[in-house]
Amino acid sequence: MNLKQKLSLHLSARVVVITAMFLILGLVGLQNLSAEEAQPQEAAAASYQVQSFGLMAAALAFAAAAIGAGIAISHVGSAAMGAIGEKPEIAGQALIFVALAEGIVVFGFITALMILGKI
Repeated sequence: MNLKQKLSLHLSARVVVITAMFLILGLVGLQNLSAEEAQPQEAAAASYQVQSFGLMAAALAFAAAAIGAGIAISHVGSAAMGAIGEKPEIAGQALIFVALAEGIVVFGFITALMILGKI
């Protein structure tokens, strides 16, 4: 396994770990929410469902964006490392392309925050 493959594998693994952490936090939040919502009223049950789906939507938005960013970074990062290996003076330009791929997760994060702001 060469350096490019190790770097892309490391970046992908880091994004997957971060995504898993947010999913776990979302699930813990759902369990805490269900413990608080033990009242048998129908209005509370409807509100609980709306909040549950909102939390799942926010987690899904962020998870999909993080996975997409991980895939993009793995491809762009490995190509950038190969280009830097051949021409070290383009390191700054290569980092810009990696940062653009990283921006995908920022859009997912903002979308998740907007969903959480609505529930």
